[in-house]
Amino acid sequence: MEYYQIIANRIAHLCKERNYSINMLAKMSNMGQSTIDNIMRGSSKNPGVQTLHKIALTFNMTVAEFLDFPELNDYSFDDDTEDD
Repeated sequence: MEYYQIIANRIAHLCKERNYSINMLAKMSNMGQSTIDNIMRGSSKNPGVQTLHKIALTFNMTVAEFLDFPELNDYSFDDDTEDD
């Protein structure tokens, strides 16, 4: 699974857990619907820290808490690097 899919799955899981729609998440985080949609669709493959921070705050979490889950902790970023 790719990094962006892991992040999208995390958002979907937290939304489901809290009974939020993606639209509600966008409104509550004060972000454009298209920003959240791009993350969920995979168009935005590497969302920025500010975006992740806004999402995390909406879930009443720190960025560290938002990013601290098994699928991401087990992910190898080495596979994403290109040879120079």
